[in-house]
Amino acid sequence: MGADPTLLRAQCKRTLERTDFSDLGERIEGKVRDNYVRAGVRTLVTTDRISCFDVVVGTLPFKGQILNQLAGFWFEETRQIAANHLLGVPDPCVSVVKECRPLPVEFVYRGYLTGVSNTAIWAAYERGERLYCGHRLPEGLRKHERLPEPLLTPTTKAEHGGHDVLTSREELIASGVISEEHYDEGARIGARLFAEGSRRAESQGLILVDTKYELGVDPDGKILVIDEIHTPDSSRYWYRHSYERDMSEGRDPAALDKEYVRRWLVEQGYKGEGPPPPLPEDVRCEASRRYIEAYEGITGVAFEPSTEEPIARIGRNLRTFFAEKFDNSERS
Repeated sequence: MGADPTLLRAQCKRTLERTDFSDLGERIEGKVRDNYVRAGVRTLVTTDRISCFDVVVGTLPFKGQILNQLAGFWFEETRQIAANHLLGVPDPCVSVVKECRPLPVEFVYRGYLTGVSNTAIWAAYERGERLYCGHRLPEGLRKHERLPEPLLTPTTKAEHGGHDVLTSREELIASGVISEEHYDEGARIGARLFAEGSRRAESQGLILVDTKYELGVDPDGKILVIDEIHTPDSSRYWYRHSYERDMSEGRDPAALDKEYVRRWLVEQGYKGEGPPPPLPEDVRCEASRRYIEAYEGITGVAFEPSTEEPIARIGRNLRTFFAEKFDNSERS
């Protein structure tokens, strides 16, 4: 188990940055995923792009494969807790899902007082703010300390290239962005998923610090979990065994997520405004190593990187998948 440093360096030169599969339908580019929509089916191609502060800052070797396979793992693990949109994973970097109407809110759950961005809960607390996304915070908390209970701190969903905005249940419902029924059902789904993710992380020697969930409504009006669950892109993980020692010695807890890249960017003076500095190869490889470690730590399974040229491989696997799963009338 683990990452081969030589392979990671070689893969830096052949990351999957962009796709163009016109036969899959309309292409919609997200920060990390290229989406293709046709006839009630959405094909999600997870690229190697990495986004920090809502800005694409570069690519990491094997990141798309890690995220896609880890999302698939969690979708299967949590089907009994919350229904989701996954129909199949035909390729290491691709998921085929049911098309849904996304709810215009990201359901962000936080278990700890942490973060490095200007909008992070720790930054607000350090400024003296004690009301955060509608929640009253107690006095006397320390950076990285566990919150008295997990908090739902929702954000609006920005258009591609924009920034998500922190908000609250009351503000969202009052503005008409989301109905009370949909918000409260989403909150219940998120709470169940966060509890299960925290339990699984603890059993694997990790701490699920915070995460975000995206939800959508299918054609029958049912709310489904969409996008991804508990990946290193959507979640923050710490090592459980070293957390107390790091706290007692005044260090940031050792992390297993893209916080490493965010911190490097902050050290360069970048927090999301203007063009980001180029990621050095050493930073890209170390970040990828951490993603692989997260994958293996969460799933308990060794990561098997695919080094085959991705565009040809994806095209071949999708042709096979659609031929087997959908007849011609469904694909027309």
